[in-house]
Amino acid sequence: MVELIYPDKPRPGDRVAVLSPSSGLPGLLPLPFELGLRRLTEDFGLVPVEYPTTRKMGVSAAARAADLHAAFADPTITAVLSSIGGDDQLTVLPHLDAELLRANPKPFFGFSDNTNLLAYLWNLGIVGFHGGAVMVQFGRAGAMHPVTAESVHAALFTPGEFALTEVTSYGDTDRDWSDPATFAVEPVMDACEGWSWRNADRVVEGRSWGGNLEVLSWMLMADRAIQPSDTYAGGVLLLETSEELPSADEVYRILRSMGERGLLGQFPAALVGRAKTSSIDVRNSPGQRAAYREDQRDAVLRAFEEYAPDTMITFDVDFGHTDPQVVMPYGGFVRVDGPARAITVTY
Repeated sequence: MVELIYPDKPRPGDRVAVLSPSSGLPGLLPLPFELGLRRLTEDFGLVPVEYPTTRKMGVSAAARAADLHAAFADPTITAVLSSIGGDDQLTVLPHLDAELLRANPKPFFGFSDNTNLLAYLWNLGIVGFHGGAVMVQFGRAGAMHPVTAESVHAALFTPGEFALTEVTSYGDTDRDWSDPATFAVEPVMDACEGWSWRNADRVVEGRSWGGNLEVLSWMLMADRAIQPSDTYAGGVLLLETSEELPSADEVYRILRSMGERGLLGQFPAALVGRAKTSSIDVRNSPGQRAAYREDQRDAVLRAFEEYAPDTMITFDVDFGHTDPQVVMPYGGFVRVDGPARAITVTY
């Protein structure tokens, strides 16, 4: 197992980098980005610092890597936050200077396509933080969700344990980020049930690994930031899917490939994020959304029954693409207590 360290945390008043290692969407959609920057300053007391590619679309992978190097190497920067995800951060990884990053460990916050960089930092022995994108969580319409804000604040500033809580409502409807009216009202929230469990007869504590399932599949195909399977033995697997709404068949096939590789069987516990069931382009009905969630859950269960039948699984943990989102330490400790139906993370 790779030896992992928690980087020192920022303090209010510190300068933090805001980067776009995947997509420069802040340049196309400035409203949620500017709102997120304002909340970083006003609500969290931090000083956001942008870099040359933060608001630029179509820049090279080498240029985005250079921004990462500059942010990590700058001794006045105490944390690095992604603006949003994308779909090609995989191409940035070959341009990264591993020794520079290893010598300057800092908390990195991001999810979705940022699974690439989180896994890369994991390989260097640096705990990252899955969640907390500037445009999405900080730039949420109306106000930051209180569950998200509490988790982000704890992950940013407070070392130690943090107990996750189940929610009774969640958001799954994307709205137009180019329309100022979007940000004048709170997002629509729907009633939901809490977590559900499989094999909840034990307590597992281990280092986390995983992230967005679609991105993990790309990483596995390209053999980027992936260690031999037994490196992850005893860990807690994190899995969540995106607004691209992969079919149940695709979810099963990706997990089947991970099973064939010997990955699934390494994890005595897995946490599965609440499935996103709609997008800005796909407006599913309540019935279609419920069916999609059930089909995805069945696909996950089918793969684990075939490759890791003893793994404890908790479904509908709110760390993915739905709202609210809790931050998960990536490479940090996660305690999954089946008998108590409790999940505790260490920030």
